[in-house]
Amino acid sequence: MKKLIVFVAICCIAVGSKAQRLSVELFGGLSNYQGDIKEQRYTFHGSKPAVGLGMSYAITNHISVRGLFSFTRLSATDKDNSDPYLLARNLDFSNNIVELSVMGQYHFLNIEEARINPYVTAGIGFFHHNPYTNDSLGMKYYLKPLSTEGQGLSQYPDRKPYSLNQFVIPFGAGIKFRVTENINIGWEIGLRKTFTDYLDDLSLNYVDEDILRAAKGNKAVELAYRGGEVKNGNPVYPAEGTTRGKPAKDWYYFSGVTATFRLGGDMFGGRGSGTGCPRPVF
Repeated sequence: MKKLIVFVAICCIAVGSKAQRLSVELFGGLSNYQGDIKEQRYTFHGSKPAVGLGMSYAITNHISVRGLFSFTRLSATDKDNSDPYLLARNLDFSNNIVELSVMGQYHFLNIEEARINPYVTAGIGFFHHNPYTNDSLGMKYYLKPLSTEGQGLSQYPDRKPYSLNQFVIPFGAGIKFRVTENINIGWEIGLRKTFTDYLDDLSLNYVDEDILRAAKGNKAVELAYRGGEVKNGNPVYPAEGTTRGKPAKDWYYFSGVTATFRLGGDMFGGRGSGTGCPRPVF
């Protein structure tokens, strides 16, 4: 009986110790996008709500690893630009981003002791996206099937359809404020380097209008160039080869508040109430 009690106590301590290193993390803030339909690299104008839910595990009192599931919607419009060419092009997009990331965090100060603790973070992630727009009548159209730049058409064999599932490199920095032994509130800025130029369905130059219409229909031509929708705009579809976008990978960003809730008491034997195991009865 005594051996069984000792065994249970040891297991409880082991499990409790691991639980105390686990935390639930919440994120709430804003997202932003950098690409062909935004002139500035980073701006709060046009930002959208972003949320995240995940868990972190403290490996040491300075290093932790975090898994985070995030959701946001990116969007931008040429109407917000100042360049006359971009205003005349009159393109826009929206894109729902569903991301799963795993990142390491390095805290500059001891997690157990510091009340204010800056940190840096980096890792790898995977996200799903599907850019879309609304036509002049407000009808929603997903842009990839329209091949607005000739992706997948036999006349443009070098332009392959882009994938809606992509890897991403997340990295950033933040600061945490310890409210109680088990609760931290913080602020984090996270950058996302993608490997696609089609978050906005825009990358290279215009394809031949007749080829695009024959392959994908009038709606593809209408949404590939929307200058005719602008007051006093040019309704003539640009000639094949005219610049439509710039071949550079798109980015997106997160910035906002984090809340961390540790599961259990003291993490590394400092403050707190131990492991949560039952007290000995004899």
